[in-house]
Amino acid sequence: MDSTEINKGMAAVLVAGIAFFLAGWIGVNLVHQTKPEHEILKIEGAASHEAAAEPAKAEPLAPVGPLLAAADVASGDSLAKKQCASCHTFNEGGKAGVGPNLYGVVGTGRAQAAGFNYSAAIKGKPGSWSFEDLNAWIAKPAAFAPGTRMTYQGLKSPQQRADLIVYLRSLSAKPVPLP
Repeated sequence: MDSTEINKGMAAVLVAGIAFFLAGWIGVNLVHQTKPEHEILKIEGAASHEAAAEPAKAEPLAPVGPLLAAADVASGDSLAKKQCASCHTFNEGGKAGVGPNLYGVVGTGRAQAAGFNYSAAIKGKPGSWSFEDLNAWIAKPAAFAPGTRMTYQGLKSPQQRADLIVYLRSLSAKPVPLP
């Protein structure tokens, strides 16, 4: 290879570097980012910057006990098939999938399903799955156990949560009595 070819290649790299540097320098000096002092367009229902800076306090959930008496197992079954079956199984002795098998979950200890690797967030929550705990978990798993690997955003409707809990309760040889 001729030395002039090497010089041409080095010059091309040098010119490109200088061009990128100058383009960046001109861009930074030409465009100045400034924040407006006040909102120009107010959108109803949108959170302001001040409100977004403060973490929202979670509203306490209403007790699920009164709703359980009127809950419908069939609705809970339908809801479980639509929203839960992609990750969980419900049959006795069923294998864990993305989530653990939920047969007999009501009243049993947390992180107890065999063959499933629970997150530290759930392993660190002592106790068993009571009706109220399941209500809080189904409403928003990340709020109940911060750091959980469950990506489900939660079920907002209290009656749908009650239906789902009653269905989960029915998945047992000896269902836990309703409160």
